[in-house]
Amino acid sequence: MTTITTADALFVGKARTRWIGKEPSAIGKQAIDRGKVTETGFEEDEQADRSVHGGPGKALHVYPADHYAHWARELGPNDRFAPGGFGENISLRGWAEDEVCIGDIWEVGGAILQVSQGRQPCWKLAAHVDNDRMAYLVRKTLRTGWYMRVLQPGDIASGDRIECVARPNPEVTVARAAAAIFDPRADAEEVLLLSRVFELDYSWRQPLAERALAG
Repeated sequence: MTTITTADALFVGKARTRWIGKEPSAIGKQAIDRGKVTETGFEEDEQADRSVHGGPGKALHVYPADHYAHWARELGPNDRFAPGGFGENISLRGWAEDEVCIGDIWEVGGAILQVSQGRQPCWKLAAHVDNDRMAYLVRKTLRTGWYMRVLQPGDIASGDRIECVARPNPEVTVARAAAAIFDPRADAEEVLLLSRVFELDYSWRQPLAERALAG
């Protein structure tokens, strides 16, 4: 992986009722040219359920635009298989989960961000793309995208350069962490190692630690 890419597009959304009888969601996003990033994400963005989405550890979601061609080939045409279609905040190309590492620090526009964990999709993604198997398929393929925490707030514009300026855990890719989270039979030594990665967000590090203690 090169150390530089581009924030090709930025997306934000407001929570609203999308499905009858279901809780609101902000997975539907609209493109913006520029946004102000705070410690909890874009000022213009919302998360409907802060118990599982958003917060300092999951302030921004990044998804590789390159994945959408794979989804279209495998599942057929879908309007959601395009940048912004999975509810991400930042769309980029050239980087993927098997290259990006937990703890990577990025300079993007006036902000400094850090990779914190992969995405653990729920029923809302399946409903959004109208495919009941979508959450399962994201887990199976490890095309999760990843979340970022904000180390330094600032403005980000579409087209801004993204530079990875530090990599404290070069062996711990997003895909590696996600594979352990999604597999209850993951190797015990692997689970223990990942549970000790300080930069991994608590929402993933804690369950790994509990599994390690359980033996």
